[in-house]
Amino acid sequence: MPVYFWGLNITSNTIFETKDLCYRYKGSDKLALKDVNMKINGSKRTALLGANGAGKSTLFFSLNGVFKPESGQVLYEGNEVSYDKEDLVRLRSEVVVVLQNPDDQIFSTTVEEDVAFGPLSIGLSREETENRIENALFTVGMTGYRKRSLQQLSYGQKKRVALAGALAVRPKVMIWDEPTAGLDPQMSKEVMELADQLHRNGTSMVISTHDIDLAYSWADEIHVLREGRLVYSGESEGFYRNKEEVHLSGLTLPPMFDINVNIAELKGVPADPYPKITSEMLGKIEPNRENIGSIFLISIENDVDGMLFEKAIDKAGEMAHKGVFGIRSRKYVVEKGIAVDYYYSAIEMCLTEALLGKNTVLCCDVDARIILEDSIAHLAKFGTLVNIMDVAL
Repeated sequence: MPVYFWGLNITSNTIFETKDLCYRYKGSDKLALKDVNMKINGSKRTALLGANGAGKSTLFFSLNGVFKPESGQVLYEGNEVSYDKEDLVRLRSEVVVVLQNPDDQIFSTTVEEDVAFGPLSIGLSREETENRIENALFTVGMTGYRKRSLQQLSYGQKKRVALAGALAVRPKVMIWDEPTAGLDPQMSKEVMELADQLHRNGTSMVISTHDIDLAYSWADEIHVLREGRLVYSGESEGFYRNKEEVHLSGLTLPPMFDINVNIAELKGVPADPYPKITSEMLGKIEPNRENIGSIFLISIENDVDGMLFEKAIDKAGEMAHKGVFGIRSRKYVVEKGIAVDYYYSAIEMCLTEALLGKNTVLCCDVDARIILEDSIAHLAKFGTLVNIMDVAL
């Protein structure tokens, strides 16, 4: 099976920088963006926060050259955006904005025509375009809908098609406006797992969201806008420690942040390190546990023998729950008819089970293993180390 992600080997770098950026909509006497100075690190998962009207969408369209500043500068990879035709074509082939409402982005008759638009517009051959259509639709789980009319799709399916169109361009940067808006809880988790896979395979990911829990658990760095001004850039905790700023920005404290601060105060211990997910909170409440379960890992790259699951269960124990993470792994368990307990949030669920002293079996895309390793490394900061046990025939 081909590899469906592309590695750009992004290191710690500034992918975007704005200097005194100002933008005003035509006919308005009020600036939509006011002297915004910010840097977006391409190696970090980045979330843009703010109330409605704060300027998030305006900033997004300034970054990809749709909006030209009234004053100030936008720099991409260290070079100022010039707004000439050639520069804008390059910018928009490398920086893609996926809109909140898919009806604002998809406009062709069929799914395949819409996904093909981006690759064809940047001059790719029909053969390469066909390859990218296939890969992109597979990645978003829409392979069987290639010939379907867009008018026959549900809202969630249209969001997947819009994402496939963005993926087909294979951008360096994906800017995603409210990626989970209008999606059911399971699809929301699947979308954010895809965002993680894209990030770990080299695509710089920037999202805007009103979901405070999502932003807190997912983002490495946040930028907060209020009435067109940038009021905070950095790790989430620095912003949420300032309750007045949170209130003035029209936001609320993430429950996990608030619970951790209250528990720390009751116990008389530092709030730092800050847990962002349930497994980290459990690890902090009871660190250095002796009875820790292991994760028995089946890595999916090409087709593997279904007997591997039986071998993994033999090692992990008959009571071990099974989870799946990744595009290829989901496709694999469905095709093989393998029942799993954790179809979404499997890495987090397996880590939580380990803290409860239970072994689990995880079927994971081979190129997503680093996400599991990163999650284990984060958990280790709270005093608990979980072992990965690779299973092979």
